[in-house]
Amino acid sequence: MTGCPNVVFLHGLCDDGAMWSYQENALAAEINSFAIDLVKQATVSECARYVLSKIPDRFSLVGFSMGGYVAFEIIRQAPERVDRLALISTSARSDTEERAAQRKALIKKACNDYDTTLDELLPPLLFQDSPNTPIVLKNIREMAYRIGSQSFVRQLQICMSRPDSRPDLPGIGCPVVVVCGKNDTVTPPDLAHEMADKIPNAKLVLIDDCGHYSSMEQERIVTSVLREWLARSLT
Repeated sequence: MTGCPNVVFLHGLCDDGAMWSYQENALAAEINSFAIDLVKQATVSECARYVLSKIPDRFSLVGFSMGGYVAFEIIRQAPERVDRLALISTSARSDTEERAAQRKALIKKACNDYDTTLDELLPPLLFQDSPNTPIVLKNIREMAYRIGSQSFVRQLQICMSRPDSRPDLPGIGCPVVVVCGKNDTVTPPDLAHEMADKIPNAKLVLIDDCGHYSSMEQERIVTSVLREWLARSLT
């Protein structure tokens, strides 16, 4: 749509672009939406190059979890193309040795028994006391089966390939919103505070009764946050 901002949505581990369906539908009259599937790449650099080849020259960028890691790489590769940045349930840090070892073990397990891997991995990601949790879990599981174990493994490799983005934070000059669930145990609020404190033009939003999948667990709140972010001046 002419005159509407281009908004690029980047999903997380286990996911595809369908995780953004609520936001895309709610904002359909206000944005040109690009929900990019990251299922064939194996590094953040490959992902960034792929995304940049598929989207308009100027855009606002939304990255969830793994998608946030890719968003940082896009900022490194083409900062002049990014009008705004939304970092949702993500971190600027690279994997620790312990976390990398856990991912390698997860890769081995997923190759042998994908069903059990998902059974163990997915439920702890969500805030368990919400009546919405079963349907969110069902939707995540459907995405995970849709992408399959091989793409899941590649996504784990993407996560492991990312560099430490903390040195880049002070140089991000566009309007930024950092969003995190208060009950997120994967990328907890202290990591969101770290990003928001170091990015010059950042706003921090912490969401009650919300685990890691904030954009699906509290979809209306996240959509409202994105709408406000899109209204912020670029100057």
